[in-house]
Parts: sequence; structure tokens; C-alpha cells
Amino acid sequence: MIESPLSAPPGAPPSGGPEDTAVLPVSPRAGRLLVLVAVFISAACGLVYELELVALASYLIGDSVTQASVVLSVMVFAMGIGSLLAKHLRCRAAAAFGAVEAALALVGGCSALALYAGFVWGAGTRVLLVAFSLAIGVLIGAEVPLLMTLIQRIRRQDAGGAVADLFAADYVGALVGGLAFPFLLLPLLGQLTGALLTGAVNAIAGGALVLWLFRHDLSARTRRRLLAANLAVLVLLATLAAGVGDFERAARRTMYGADVRVALRTDVREIVLTGGEESTPGSFGLYLDGRLRAGGRDAHRYHEALVHPAMRGPHARVLILGGGDGLAAREVLRHPGVDRVDVVVRDAELVDLARTDPALSALNAHAYDNPRLHVVHGDAFQWLREPRTGGASRPYDVVIADLPEPGGTESAKLYSQEFFGLATRALAPGGRLAVHAGAAGRPRVFWTVEAGVRAAGLRTAPYRVGGRREQPGTGRERAPRDWAFLLASRTPPRLGLDARPARRSLTPKMLRDGARAIERTRVPGLPPSTLVHPRYAEAATPVG
Repeated sequence: MIESPLSAPPGAPPSGGPEDTAVLPVSPRAGRLLVLVAVFISAACGLVYELELVALASYLIGDSVTQASVVLSVMVFAMGIGSLLAKHLRCRAAAAFGAVEAALALVGGCSALALYAGFVWGAGTRVLLVAFSLAIGVLIGAEVPLLMTLIQRIRRQDAGGAVADLFAADYVGALVGGLAFPFLLLPLLGQLTGALLTGAVNAIAGGALVLWLFRHDLSARTRRRLLAANLAVLVLLATLAAGVGDFERAARRTMYGADVRVALRTDVREIVLTGGEESTPGSFGLYLDGRLRAGGRDAHRYHEALVHPAMRGPHARVLILGGGDGLAAREVLRHPGVDRVDVVVRDAELVDLARTDPALSALNAHAYDNPRLHVVHGDAFQWLREPRTGGASRPYDVVIADLPEPGGTESAKLYSQEFFGLATRALAPGGRLAVHAGAAGRPRVFWTVEAGVRAAGLRTAPYRVGGRREQPGTGRERAPRDWAFLLASRTPPRLGLDARPARRSLTPKMLRDGARAIERTRVPGLPPSTLVHPRYAEAATPVG
């Protein structure tokens, strides 16, 4: 029979009970301080694990409100279970706490890596999210009862005072962990390495507290087993951290193909370029947050369908919201009579790539070298709200919303009634607004966008345009693309195309057919999405 690391030698009296006084290598006052430091570190690590799961699940699955709700509710429930289970371990509090911290360091440290691997290789991301939330929650819930027992073994005090001390250290640690994640771990180390480092800190803190401060509570065999367990966890975490780069490259090859050329994570998104440095048709791919943004033989049709119907009419001044890849600007600049194009984009790194990468800059026809194009780095919503001066003080003939797809909480603000109201305010009399409103296969999302545009005081002309979805570089058709758009203005807009420019594959017949096709999917009576009632998460179920 294999002895548990929590068990005492045969015939030994139980130790570590709440009535015993611990034998410490330091004074009781210093011992209590060290326990509170361990509480502080454990709380910080626990909150980092929680935020890692929320952030990664939001990136991989989308809809951050849903993912945060799932993680938080499951973890709080599991913490209650862990607290109940810890009642049975209080007689061996030191050994139990050491085992819990080693397990928490292993599970929490590896959680982000396992979740990402499940997403890439199809192991059920949602199931893994719930499983890790449960496991981490149970282990975090077991910490406080065990730490309460340990601190009472150093010096007996009233329960209220002990609870106040523990919770104070716990809450301060949670504050530090909550701030360290977005401002330190995420920007400097990334999600995978950040979680692994947090696990290592967790293992070191828990192991040091038990194996040094409470070493007299442990049998020699238990000390050896806990030491071996903590060393094994640290070696595993260090090995995984050393291999994170290779793991990410393998994951990208699985997701994007073998010809990944550029991969970077900015403050806004993940950007991946595939294919050669020359923009051979069908070989190039631009992925933003894992979604193909440009690539395949029909990729140009999206930007043609977004831009050209809105350019029919006066178009001296054009505003593009989003569109950092420069592809919408390419289509705008093909029209004669354009005097100024303002591009408002959050991601400066994407703009730099679009300006300097040989393939992407060739694809956007070197739009960023055109003196008529002006870039503003910032959030489109905030920029529309603020009083503008200089070249941007006058209204625009055309406003083009080339933004991330609606359907989740991240982009809900940019498809709200308030946002469309601000965009309407930026329009000149007779100006037009063009909006990419998602996929035609998600009619509730599309018609919710349309309701928001109408609620802002504009009349709409809906249409859809299709193409082929290909894996860049293979030429293999994977699934049909089906983009849905809105052309809007203060008077009923006329859907059509200017006779110029000639370099486009979009035809008036495609627009007429697309308008009839999208009208057949109309969902009547949908309310608009607003800032205080975002409706895209509830409307995001695809049909067909």
C-alpha cells in the first residue's frame, strides 16, 4: 500500500490539530507574518488563474460577458465545495496545505496552455473551461480553512480576529494579482508564460511555508514527498515555459497552415500573416484574432462591396472607422475626386505592417503612402464623441465602418444605436454610411444592426455579397463566404455603383441580387442594441 503524503507514520500521534501549538523556527509573531504573506501570494496567484481563464476564453470563444460569468460562477461554487472538503484535512493542515498548493500550481499554471491546446486541436474548449474552473475553484476554496488552522496553531486568538487578518491579506493579494495580470504579466509574458510563471510562484510560496515554517508538523516521509512533488511541478512548469515558443508555432501551423510568416500579439489583437512576401493571388492570408481578414482569390470582393456603393455620389471627404489593413482605403482611393481620407484605427502595429510588409502593402496598393490619407490612432467611438479640430473638423461625405464583426460583447459598443448616432452626426447633408454588419447566415445579428442604424435616424439599403472561402496558399475552397452590408443615409439610399473605377469584380447585378436575397432573411420587430442593453450575444445564433 502506497502511503499518502498526508498520512502520519503508523503509531504516531496526530499532529497539527487546532488545539496543538506549532514548533516554529522563528518567533510566533514572525510566523504569523509569514502565514499572512502566504495568504497574500496565494490570493494573487488565484486571481491571476481566474483572469487568465476569462481572458483566454474570451479571445478563443468570444463574448467576454458569458465567459466571465461561467468562470466566476463555477469557481465560486467550487470554492464552497473546496472549503467543505478542507474540514476533513484540518488535522493534517500543514501537509494538506502543501499538497493543495502543489496541485493548484500544477493545474492553474497549465490551465491556459491546456485551454489553448484544446481550442487548436479540437478538444472541447468550453468543457475544458468548466473543468479547470471547477478544479481551480476547489483548490482555492480549500486554502483559507487550512491557513486558518495553521495561523491558530502559531498563536491562539479569537476567530473574528484571525478571519479579519486572513481576509485582509487575501483581499490585498487579490488586488495585486488583479493589477499584475493586465499591466505586467499579459503585456510582458503573454497568457501562456504568465500562467506558468504564476504557477511556479504559487508552488514556491506554498512549499516554502510548509517545508520550512511547519516542518516539525511533518514526518520525514511526508516532507520528502512534498518536496518531490513541488520540485516535479516546478520542473514541469519550467519545461513547458521553455517550450512555449515551439508550442505556439505548432499551434499556428495547425490553425493557419505551414507558411506563417509574421505572428505578433498587440495590445488590441493577434495578427498573423501567412504566405510569401509577394502578394500572389490566393497565397496571402491576414488573420486578426484567428479570423481570416484577407486572403483567397475573392478577398477583394468584401472591400469592394463595403466601399463602392457608398462612393456613388459626392465623396471628397471620406472617414474610415477601422480598416487598419489599408484595404478599404485602397478601394476609396481608386475613385477620382477624393480629397481626404481619415482612418481611425486602434492598432498602430497593424498600420505599421500594412505600411511596411511587402505583401500587405502591395495588396493595399501602398495606400498609406498616399498623401491624401491621414491616420488617427484611437478608439472609433471615443474619437467620434470628441470635438475635432483641423482637417477633421468638417463633416464627411462618406463614413465607412470597417470594424470587427458584431455578435459579441467586445464589438457591441461599435454596433450600438449610440455609435451609429455619432457616425450620423459626422455625416454631411446627403452623406452616406456604409456598415459591414456581419454574416448573412446570422440574420438576427444583421437585422439588429439594421435596427440600430434606423434608430439613429438613417434610412437603410441592406444587401449581401458572396465569395469563396479558401485556405490561403492551397487554392482549396472550404466554404462559401457571405458578407452582409448596410448602406444608409438620411434619405432613402439608392443602391448602385459609380461608373468608375473600372478595376472591380462587383457588378450592379450582384448588388440587386444581394438586396433581394438579404430581404428574404428579414427578422421583423427586433429592437436596436444600445450601450446599456447590448443585444448581439443573444442574437448571435446562426441559422441554416
